[in-house]
Amino acid sequence: MAEKVIVKAVQRDTRGKNENRRLRAEGKIPVIVYGGGTESFAATAELKDLAAIIRSDSGVNTVFGLDIEGQGINDVIFQDRQIDAVRGRLIHADLRRFAKGEKIEMTVAIHLTGHAIGLQEEGAVLTQVMREIKVLCEPAKTPESIDVDVTDLEAGSSIHVSDLKVGAGIEIHDSPETVVATIITVSEAEAEPQIEAGAQPEVIGEAPAEPEAGGE
Repeated sequence: MAEKVIVKAVQRDTRGKNENRRLRAEGKIPVIVYGGGTESFAATAELKDLAAIIRSDSGVNTVFGLDIEGQGINDVIFQDRQIDAVRGRLIHADLRRFAKGEKIEMTVAIHLTGHAIGLQEEGAVLTQVMREIKVLCEPAKTPESIDVDVTDLEAGSSIHVSDLKVGAGIEIHDSPETVVATIITVSEAEAEPQIEAGAQPEVIGEAPAEPEAGGE
């Protein structure tokens, strides 16, 4: 699990368009923090810190720590954000705060590792059916990815959701029988298109010949 990112923020009492313009000119972003069993409040954070999270691999699904001056660190996630249509720059964000022990549904990538033994067979192809899955867990326990070792996977066999290994306190609600990855064998006869005996191959874009005048 990757080290949690901490973003410093300062609670603010003033609001309004002029105030927001001043903050943006200073490289700061107005944010609204809500949830966690307490009232919502306004704060400011550095644009570069929030932009770095959005550009990360997990993007807006990243759970990060918001270090609010005088309140301590809270686990938050992007709930909504506003982007300047001209500059393509973040100008406002709504952050959802989590109460201690609260679980959330997160989307986690599935990564296949190893070289499957079944690929030694001629025509064998490894297909990854699921590339991500939703899990329910506390924000701090959200895995960066779920790695699946396919080394022992044989041709004609599959890995199912029930085979995924996750940490304690992490729940997967997908059907256990759902296929994550499988190895199928494709023969040359299946791979090449079949042409019936006596049939002529179709020439795309060629118009049919016109009958000659007086041919009747």
